[in-house]
Amino acid sequence: MLTPSRLTLARQRRGLTTADLSRRTGLAPSTITAYERGTRQPTPPTIENLSAALGFPQGFLTAPEPPDPSAVPRGAATAAQLAIEFSAWLDERFTLPAPDVPTHEHPDPETAAEMVRARWNLGAHPAPNMVQLLESRGARVFSTPANCAGAFSFWHRGTPFVFLDPATPPHRARFDAACGLGHLVGQSARPFAAAFLMPRKGITATSVTAHVREHARHWHVDPLALTYRLRDAELLTHDQYRELCARLATEPATGRRETSSLLPRVFRALREQQITPHHVARELLLDVEELNGLVRGLTLTPAARG
Repeated sequence: MLTPSRLTLARQRRGLTTADLSRRTGLAPSTITAYERGTRQPTPPTIENLSAALGFPQGFLTAPEPPDPSAVPRGAATAAQLAIEFSAWLDERFTLPAPDVPTHEHPDPETAAEMVRARWNLGAHPAPNMVQLLESRGARVFSTPANCAGAFSFWHRGTPFVFLDPATPPHRARFDAACGLGHLVGQSARPFAAAFLMPRKGITATSVTAHVREHARHWHVDPLALTYRLRDAELLTHDQYRELCARLATEPATGRRETSSLLPRVFRALREQQITPHHVARELLLDVEELNGLVRGLTLTPAARG
């Protein structure tokens, strides 16, 4: 029996409208709408037709209701649902770090960032690899697959999830990870991220105006991001800020993309058990490209390899 919400999930995941799916299957748009609303059930041959048109196994379309994440950006629900199911699959097989992401809704972003830094014993030092830091605190970090551009984060049944766009430059991805943390904490994302990555006590300890690039490398941030932070912290005059922005605007951003430490260990342990990514994808009722889309950019090689 078809699960209506899974047909909708699969269609939206492929970026198709009802009319698009109608053209692929030969079914009337009103018939597809009836299937998605649950007012009509397709025959087994029609389910097979829908499965072939969508590129999802028949088992995916007939599986139980998918998770229903809340507070997810428009257009991102399909990626979130697939990631939640993958995360649940991992939780059944591995002991992953327990969530330790506090919520601080009432303090201002600067204070909240200081409180999280204190809880995680970061002091006023540069934050380490943000992906690995979030993973160590129980967040499930995934890549935003195709058709779901943009970074975002959300809570689902007590577990924090952070999605990063693999197409963004490395420094932007690091800042996006901190923004995701800010959203989970209950703060305005960008001010929190700036305060978390560049704590006031740290950036006031040295004079950075003459060596902004070196200090940006020290904090693992883009020089322009550090310049904005210094301006907001009132550590630059208006003239200094304008001069730095003009000087840095023409320089390309550099840096190395931060990757996961948890996911490579997971796939290595699975290989030792002779469980390939293709097996994982089948158990999740996905194709391996969907699985790769969730980890692309977070591992050095696609999950399907090896």
